[in-house]
Amino acid sequence: MTEVIEGLVPITRRTTSSLIVDQLRERIVDGTFPPGSQMAEAQLAATFGISRGPVREALQRLVQEGLLVNIKNRGVFVIELGPGDLADVCLSRRLIERKAASLLWKSKDERHLSRLAAAAGELAAAEGESWARIVELDLAFHEILVASAESPRLSRMFATLAAETRIGLATRPGAGRRPTELAAEHRTLVELLRDGTERRLLAAVDAHLDATLRQLTDA
Repeated sequence: MTEVIEGLVPITRRTTSSLIVDQLRERIVDGTFPPGSQMAEAQLAATFGISRGPVREALQRLVQEGLLVNIKNRGVFVIELGPGDLADVCLSRRLIERKAASLLWKSKDERHLSRLAAAAGELAAAEGESWARIVELDLAFHEILVASAESPRLSRMFATLAAETRIGLATRPGAGRRPTELAAEHRTLVELLRDGTERRLLAAVDAHLDATLRQLTDA
């Protein structure tokens, strides 16, 4: 009998590939499937209690998202991110987040600014929390920033970059900064969005992402 995988929940209602994708994405990000591990189609199907077809479709979706890689004659594996990959993730994030910050600086939309301020406050209160929780709160702030652009395509692109960032940081807990330090940088971004110049705001975005890149590559 095929051994089931801990951390996955059998799907008892009408199966869709989206449900499978959501579960697998979460388990990749939280390290249940570490970088380089093979995604065994038959084992996954047995765990979910479904046929292999929807699992195959879900795996291909995650290949398209960039979280899995299909190696010919070998199978599907969780991506392994080297220093060059992580630098590229941060470069891509920089392009998206600078644009989102510029748009929000111009609009001064208080709905988004208030959400960002609240997210910074949650991070400040996270001292003593697990490293995984700190990473989640940090990225939640940036997801709100990108969402403020109100561009579904930018948000979709950022979702993959955020997942890759989570994977990179999850395997580098020793490189973490304190939640209060991260929260202070986030609060500075909110203050500059409200009252600063665009030049200072974009410089702060760059400095914040430069620190993230150091976390990802120096550990």
